[in-house]
Amino acid sequence: MSMILNIFRGRCPHCEKGRIFEKLGNPFLFQMPKMKQKCDVCGHSFEREPGFFFGAMFVSYAVAVPQMVVLLLACKALGLENIPIIIIVIIAFILLSTTNFRLSRTIWMYIFRNV
Repeated sequence: MSMILNIFRGRCPHCEKGRIFEKLGNPFLFQMPKMKQKCDVCGHSFEREPGFFFGAMFVSYAVAVPQMVVLLLACKALGLENIPIIIIVIIAFILLSTTNFRLSRTIWMYIFRNV
């Protein structure tokens, strides 16, 4: 259970104490999250090799699709029409983009933390 909490908190996969991201990003100001190169606590390098986070795109997709499906079903349950639903889903996707970016990279690092 602590591993799941550490993923959501953005903690180092090696020591589980240091923070992975310097800046969390802000979708309203069009700022993406900024990762640290190494953990401040244990010195663990977050990017193992060039292109390491390429696979995190697939994790991001796996995180975003269920979010959008749940939102779509909630809007349908409220009886909204299709055009407002599409607008709501697009706005939610944009607002959750920085959170999904951080979450997908953190999950990707935790998948390969013992490799």
